Amino acid sequence: MTVNTLRLLIDRLERERQLEKSEFITLLEAYQNPELAASLAQRAGAVRDAAYGRAVFLRGLIEFTNFCKNDCLYCGLRHSNREVERYRLGPEEILERCRLGRALGFRTFVLQGGEDPYYTDERLVEIIVALKAAFPDCAVTLSVGEKSRESYERYFRAGADRFLLRHETADPEHYGKLHPPEMSLTNRQRCLFELKDIGFQVGAGFMVGSPGQSFASLADDLLFLQKLSPQMAGVGPFIPHPRTPLGAYPAGSTELTVFILGLVRLMLPRVLLPATTALGTLDPQGREKALNFGANVMMPNLSPLEVRSKYDIYTGKIHLDEEAAEGLDRLKKHLAQLGYETPESRGDFKAFC
Repeated sequence: MTVNTLRLLIDRLERERQLEKSEFITLLEAYQNPELAASLAQRAGAVRDAAYGRAVFLRGLIEFTNFCKNDCLYCGLRHSNREVERYRLGPEEILERCRLGRALGFRTFVLQGGEDPYYTDERLVEIIVALKAAFPDCAVTLSVGEKSRESYERYFRAGADRFLLRHETADPEHYGKLHPPEMSLTNRQRCLFELKDIGFQVGAGFMVGSPGQSFASLADDLLFLQKLSPQMAGVGPFIPHPRTPLGAYPAGSTELTVFILGLVRLMLPRVLLPATTALGTLDPQGREKALNFGANVMMPNLSPLEVRSKYDIYTGKIHLDEEAAEGLDRLKKHLAQLGYETPESRGDFKAFC
């Protein structure tokens, strides 16, 4: 298929915001074509700029627990990994990290952790209420896994604004190769649709290059995002962890990951699209490449320095000092040199009027 023919598919994706599975597969198979990739990057960047300008929204990430009841085959925090030094942050420690972040200009805090039974609904609600009372101008984002609808409703009533829950893969067979038998794609998708129905700004997303993944699997992921229409989409490369059953497999591709980011941007023009830490870990220029393909969110780490290396979901994770004033200033200056702004705002999803 010629580049011009492939560009026509990109044209239609931008215009209609949807394609058939076979058409997504056709584009994915051509991701290494430099002319096509350049054309997609140009389109995706223009669509993002039309929706949000040249803004890159900074979120303060707080990894508050690395305990997890699950045993996902790709994750270094899996329950069966006995070599992890486990930790939990208490409510006051979380508040203190947010105080630091608020002083540095962050207006969104992302509380991310493993599925830790210690953090009951009551404990999480207590934390949410305290954060919203202390920082009423800030958004609170949760990333705490699969819960019941009742639990999600309690978090929303307490004041949580957003919820991140990556579906990881929308191919049921592939999902079964990455997760233990007690977990199911059906339940993961149920959670995402319920979160959206409750009123959260919802983030889904998936890994690129995980073992057993095909272009058809990736097309299923794009179709699922097309159906869910989330406000946020986290797409990052698979990076193996040596103390997992999938530790010997190769990492995913930066080029394929950012190409998919471009497709997501055209399909969901207003989506909030992170340039992930995983991309920066895999490729020193990975996050910059993601911005070129339409990304507009970054999540500097606000977790205490002494626990960061313990949140070891994949090997080699970068630990930048961007939580410090001088480190954050370097990040902002670097983004400014690339032509981006870093507004001190919540950076909420912009719905179509």
